[in-house]
Amino acid sequence: MRTYAYKKVDAFTSEQSRGNPAAFLLVGNSELDHEKMLEFGKEHAGFVSEVVFCACSAKADLKLTYYSSECEVDFCGHGTIAVMYDQIRNNEKLFAKSEVVIETNKKGLLTVYNCIAEENAVYITAPKAKYMKVPVTKEQTAEALGIMQSDISSEYPLDFIDAGLKTLIVPIEGFEKEISILPKETELKDFCIYNGIDIILIFSKTASSDRFIAHTRVFAPKFGYLEDPATGSGNSAFGNYLIKNDLWNGSPTAIEQGGKNIVFNTVKLKQKDGEILFGGRASVRIEGQYYI
Repeated sequence: MRTYAYKKVDAFTSEQSRGNPAAFLLVGNSELDHEKMLEFGKEHAGFVSEVVFCACSAKADLKLTYYSSECEVDFCGHGTIAVMYDQIRNNEKLFAKSEVVIETNKKGLLTVYNCIAEENAVYITAPKAKYMKVPVTKEQTAEALGIMQSDISSEYPLDFIDAGLKTLIVPIEGFEKEISILPKETELKDFCIYNGIDIILIFSKTASSDRFIAHTRVFAPKFGYLEDPATGSGNSAFGNYLIKNDLWNGSPTAIEQGGKNIVFNTVKLKQKDGEILFGGRASVRIEGQYYI
């Protein structure tokens, strides 16, 4: 049995919001196999959305590997924010750097921008976006979400973009409708798996405040839970969608996320050298030792 430093950290927290929970282990040079990491993920089902294994790297400052309670996850934006905000803030060597390089198990090397002193936030370079053919119709999408086809806006298109996770982007007609949608988890999971979809992001261009460029929600039943309350990869795909459709010029902005049952969370976006960055801050909730 070995002991590892452990934290449960909520990412994308704002003044009153609770963010999105992630747990992480500092495993150093330890080699944990798939079965051990998946077991750790399963132990956290219903407690956090994803868990992150933070290891040493020969290529970068740190290496991150992500798991949900169901499987290894290609990329986890909020988990990356949780780990890197905490590690940069509490590690003098990392805090002295304006840019920190991370190695991800599936998406290669990414840059983390240390903006803690200026904005109390870190920003992550999203994986390069891939634009794919939309695998479903508007009618099929509406049925899977449990809404009327007329609830999907005709002003903006459906799209399918991978900026870390394969994201189906669905425009909804009206803010009040968008925050009220509640799909059935089992049916939506079958829909996602059958059509090769990792997550579904729905959005309204109207938000609760004009401080935000849009309001989003993200459903992720493939990974063992219905809704993600604050999402890096999904909103990165959405940032690419906004630019593609001339709805955003890449200047610093913010998106609010969440259903009507929570205080909305804040995800920051900006573009740097043609790349989408997503950012935010995080709050430590639990800290201790974990035995494997």
